[in-house]
Amino acid sequence: MNAIKTLDGNTPKMPVLFLGHGSPMNAIEENEFVQGYRNISAEIETPRAIVVVSAHWETKGTQVSAVEMPATMYDFVGFPDDLYKIEYPALGMPQLAAAVKGMVSNDAVIMDETRGLDHGAWTVISRMYPKANIPIVELSLDFYKSPMQHYELAKELRSLRYKGVLVVGSGNLVHNLRMVNWQRMNEFYGYDWAIEANDRIKQLILDGNHRDLIGYSKLGKAFELSIPTPEHYLPLLYTLALRDSSDSVKLFNDKPVGGSLAMTSIKIG
Repeated sequence: MNAIKTLDGNTPKMPVLFLGHGSPMNAIEENEFVQGYRNISAEIETPRAIVVVSAHWETKGTQVSAVEMPATMYDFVGFPDDLYKIEYPALGMPQLAAAVKGMVSNDAVIMDETRGLDHGAWTVISRMYPKANIPIVELSLDFYKSPMQHYELAKELRSLRYKGVLVVGSGNLVHNLRMVNWQRMNEFYGYDWAIEANDRIKQLILDGNHRDLIGYSKLGKAFELSIPTPEHYLPLLYTLALRDSSDSVKLFNDKPVGGSLAMTSIKIG
């Protein structure tokens, strides 16, 4: 654990977050969700560093970003020019990346020395910590892992919570872009199946039923429609795997938009 010695010392146990990140426009708009991100950051101890598991970094094998100065990535198209002018100049932390690699015993984690910050990371973290004064490391989603394998990998990262590191999963509990009603993106509106799946997920989280959350693909048609691909859901499992039995759970930004997206976010601890 020498690679993380700069984070050693007595620190309070950090919470863990799952952030429904939604549209990249949340980086420049003022809305209820942006205020929710701000409010949650005000509730917690300022972290020494942040590890983000983003829906927007899928790889072959697990990778961790090890860049001193990660670039702001514009991994989206068709948005206003103002969005592409935003830069979030948070530093990376290669020694933390090395520590994350060392914590994972059952996987050969690859150090990526070129990876910038994708929009699943910077569009939400920038609203929580606008001064960009907290180092950020990203952990990828191995496309070939099962949900259980993702969950088990995440459990190996629990000690980060005791070193002042905030672990953030960034995705959406319900995410079906093909069925979005773009004319109602500015309304709190969800299809019946989206609301059904989101409500079921929230109850399973509150009940501590991680088994069914890991096995979400067996939970019926509403889940098939709400999670047609896994990448926006899997960051939730990284959040849940770090929960201790004594941790409380808080839901925020708990609104559907566009029919088939849920902005529901979770603070654990």
